[in-house]
Amino acid sequence: MTAGTTGRGRHKGGRGEQLMVPDAEFSSYYGRPILKSPTWKVPDVPLYLYLGGAAGVSASLAALADVTGRPELRRVGRFAALGGALVSVGALIHDLGRPKRFLHMLRVIKPTSPLSVGSWILSPFGTLSGLAAASELTGIAPGIGRLAGFGAGAVGPAMTTYTAVLLADTAVPAWHEGFRELPFVFAGSAMAAGGGMGLLAAGDTRPAWRVAVAGAVLELGATALLERRVGYARKAYTGGRAGALLRAARAATVAGAAGAVVGRLVRGRRGRALSIAAGVLLNAGSAATRFGVFDAGMVSSRDPSYTVVPQRERLRDRADGA
Repeated sequence: MTAGTTGRGRHKGGRGEQLMVPDAEFSSYYGRPILKSPTWKVPDVPLYLYLGGAAGVSASLAALADVTGRPELRRVGRFAALGGALVSVGALIHDLGRPKRFLHMLRVIKPTSPLSVGSWILSPFGTLSGLAAASELTGIAPGIGRLAGFGAGAVGPAMTTYTAVLLADTAVPAWHEGFRELPFVFAGSAMAAGGGMGLLAAGDTRPAWRVAVAGAVLELGATALLERRVGYARKAYTGGRAGALLRAARAATVAGAAGAVVGRLVRGRRGRALSIAAGVLLNAGSAATRFGVFDAGMVSSRDPSYTVVPQRERLRDRADGA
């Protein structure tokens, strides 16, 4: 890590005094970043973050709908859970490069690796979701399908939040600094997406509506808190492409939640159309949130200032406290 000059002097207190210490330029030896950026591909990993969350909540909603006698909501939830799990497996395999590598991930459990833990959560979840959806589609073995649906619903919450915990457990500044709020952002985002999937169902969708609105409120609140609390890393969340994605996510989530509320109040086809539009918007917002958070982390891992400035602030605070 080196500090160079900007070639411009600074003045202190407006009295024409020129500071002798120049502004710092953050660069590293040979122009290499301080941290090694994750090699995860886009859109594979952020797409998996979004679909995994949506699938987990959809499976839990399907199990709840099964217990409470809402077959339309159960059907949509089971199919959404299976679709999300299948595409997630495909995204992980594509990120790994070869299908065999996904199977090799199951030979060991590596808690520090999001892909390893994700493989062990995703595999049973995908199997149970597949059994439940196959039974739903064919009508064969409804008892097994029901048990599989309950199992997928039980694993569902792990699908929604584990990725946030494991991202925050890395050294990537924007993710690590947000370790308190990131699980709530992902949980709210997943609830908004899964509830939004449920709004596509016909019939009684009250549980999906409640989950979608509650998830939207949680996601918006947790994201706002995250951006206020992460200190210097806030730049990564508010600037550039990540900032644009997260602003678009907020707009879509607010519009989707408002549409879901209005859709509940309007009867007939208009209400149904509003609910479907709200579901689409909530899922668009959830996807944009995952892509935005992922992009913010990658930006902060490549820029040395996100590592050095917080370190200097902590040292200064420690010295002031001593």
